[in-house]
This record gives sequence, C-alpha cells and structure tokens, in this order.
Amino acid sequence: MYNLFDVYPRFDIKISKAKGSFLYDFNGNKYLDLYGGHGVISIGHGQKEYIKAITSQIKKIGFYSNSVNLPIQEKFAHKLNSISGYPDYKVFLCNSGAEANENALKLASFHTGRKNVIAFRGSFHGRTSAAVAVTDNLELSAPINKPCFKVTFISLNNIKEARHAIETTNPAAVIFEGIQGVGGLDYPTNTYLQQLEKLCKENNTLIIADEIQSGYGRSGKFFAHQYSGIKPDIITMAKGMGNGFPMGGVLIHPDIKANYGMLGTTFGGNPLACASGISVLNVIQQKQLIDRVNKINLFLLKQLKEIDSIKKIKGKGLMLGLEFDFPVMELRKMLIADFNIITGSSSNKNLLRILPPLIIKKKELNVFPNALKSCLLKLKSS
Repeated sequence: MYNLFDVYPRFDIKISKAKGSFLYDFNGNKYLDLYGGHGVISIGHGQKEYIKAITSQIKKIGFYSNSVNLPIQEKFAHKLNSISGYPDYKVFLCNSGAEANENALKLASFHTGRKNVIAFRGSFHGRTSAAVAVTDNLELSAPINKPCFKVTFISLNNIKEARHAIETTNPAAVIFEGIQGVGGLDYPTNTYLQQLEKLCKENNTLIIADEIQSGYGRSGKFFAHQYSGIKPDIITMAKGMGNGFPMGGVLIHPDIKANYGMLGTTFGGNPLACASGISVLNVIQQKQLIDRVNKINLFLLKQLKEIDSIKKIKGKGLMLGLEFDFPVMELRKMLIADFNIITGSSSNKNLLRILPPLIIKKKELNVFPNALKSCLLKLKSS
C-alpha cells in the first residue's frame, strides 16, 4: 500500500484468486462474493469460456487501434444487437461506464444542438467531466469540474416536475439509471418512464438510459428499462459487459447520425475486450442466465422477507438492497469476519447491497440469510 494513492476504504483481506462465486485470500480462506466487484462479475470468476476466448484472442492479436477494420468488433456488435433486443441500434465501444456516459451526453448534444441536461436526485453516472456533472454528489466534483452546461436534478417518478424542467430548460437529454446503484436501488416506475418518453418526444429531447450496473441481465431483463417497454435514444453499458475485462459501450438509435471525429477512443473495442464481451453474451445465452436470475431472485426474496430486521427490500433480480434502521457498516464487517461473506454499500448508509455473479447457485446463496440472521442477533445483543 506504500505506493498506492490512498482513496479507497478497504476491508483488510488480501485476495489471491477467484473461481465461480468465490474469492480466496493468500491464506486459503474462501469468501462468498455477493458484491461482484461493484456488479462487474456477471458470468462468474474464472469462467472457462471467458478464459478460453481471451487466451485464444491474445495468441492472434491483443491490440490494434480503430485506424483499421477489426472484424471482431462487428461480431460483438451483431451478438449484442441480437441478444439485447435492439437489432437496429448502432454500437460505439469504449472502456468504462463513465466514458460511455460521457460519450452519450456528447452524442445528445451533437444531435440536438443543445447543452442542458436533466438528471435525477440520487444519481451516479461516473467521475469524468460531464458524467460527474450529472451525478448527484457535489463531493465528487473538483472545482475544475464545474459544468459549462446547466444540470437540473429532479425527483424520480414525479412527471409534473419532469415536465416543468423540460419545458423551462430545453435540455439535450434526460439521463436516468435503470436502477440506481450507488444512490440506493431506487428506480423509475414503468408508468413514469412511459410518460417521460412521451414528454421527451414532444420536446425533441433525447432519453439516455444508464444501464451500466443494471444491464446485462442483472435486473431480470437484459436492461432494467425493458420492464417499461420504452425505447431510449441512447443506452450506456459497462460493468457486466466484460466480466472484469475493462469494457464499455453505447447503443445508439439509428436516427442519430455518425460523423468522423465526433467520438473517439484508443483502447475502446480492442480485440481482447471484444473477445471477452462475446464470451459473456454467449454464456448469458447458453446458460439462460436471465431466467436464472429471476429464479434465484424468488428463492432469495422468500427467505429475506422472513427477517423482521429488514425494513425494505429494494431493486430487482440480482441487484438488491436490504434497508435497515441502522448503518450497515458493522453488519458488513461482521458478515466478512464471522461468515466470509462480502457485500456492498451505497450512499444510503442503512442499505446493504447484493450484486452476486449471475451464475450463483442456490446452495451457495443459501448460507446468506442464516448468516445475516446470526449477525443481526449478535448486533442486537451487543
């Protein structure tokens, strides 16, 4: 740790390897991974097809820039279009969620000729310049990040507030998360998204769906917004996209036209990223992981609803938040110390986040409710 810039609060465990839904430290201790590294691990640690795909690709070519044709990009895009339910959308490949949102906001501004944006209270869209400007957390913005465009933050599921904001600010876009991750697992209702889509079309404002954490099957649909039936103009992706290999992307409505130079990236869409991305989509399809997510969700919810200390269960699929009437940090520490179970947090200090690999088995997950009960009893008696 001596040479690392110390910006991360970390649990005092040192991970050496991982397999499936488990992490292992240097002493051989085994940890159940119910956080997936911020929801990044979609098809499981050390998945065979994933390793095979990257190994095979690096033997051919590991990297070249977008100054030449890379057919593996087209192969990935075709697979994504087919599985995601957006067969006619164009694909722009980049490296991360923040970069995907940065490019989405630029696209909306290019297309509309406008620069104002509407975002939501509790939102998190990244730490780069435009992405952090539409993130509802001033502590993440340095003085240099003060936006050159107006951002209006509104409440989720209040269509009157949305109408007023759109009509008075003339925005390029409204950006929302399919399910808020860092913000605490709140999400727009189906009716609200349908009303918002209509409102945006009437005002020539684009809708950007940030599916960086809630996409790739985690919600029980390929994208969380698909519960509502709307078709956003732009959809951003990352996290589960590469199962740990850095990868981000933007799905773009065919009415939004491309011009040389309007977007760019050095590493985005490199052959190794595309190979990992194709393997993820193959596993999601072959192992029917989205159906599996819904079954595991029902299995877990049945047990969690029996725990009285949980005041509210938020989220969908395998993107869940358990809300208590006390801060959960000590509970999370206890789950690691006593049961070797890793969970996540959010800006809501009373919320414990669950984001396991989508391949997790019932028998692996089955230990969690009992471990949680035991820790809650211990906390209550202390």
